[in-house]
Amino acid sequence: MSQEKTHYSEAELAEFKELIVSKLKEAHDDLAMLNYSLSKSDNGTDDTGRTFNMMEDGSETLSREENAQLAARQEKFIQNLEFALARIENKTYGICRVTGKLIQKERLLLVPHATLSIEAKNMQK
Repeated sequence: MSQEKTHYSEAELAEFKELIVSKLKEAHDDLAMLNYSLSKSDNGTDDTGRTFNMMEDGSETLSREENAQLAARQEKFIQNLEFALARIENKTYGICRVTGKLIQKERLLLVPHATLSIEAKNMQK
């Protein structure tokens, strides 16, 4: 009779930490690019006709709104990764917050900030 694993080993936690730190760096780089594109104000239509300029301004506004939404999502992703690092530090990483069971390693490798097992996710539906 095998006993079900209740937590990840130190080596496994170190592997997850390395993955999360890597994803955090990538996410911060992406956020910096989004913030840079949001800070740019030149739309380059100074020498074009009035009608085209108005259409371009609308397109620019839509693009800025999309970038702002992407930046907000990226900030939330970064926050979730930071929370995952905190769970690694306090040895609760990989434990489903609903079932209390260990989240499958394959799931955590794909979604390292996951707090729900597949079983718990399916119960939400």
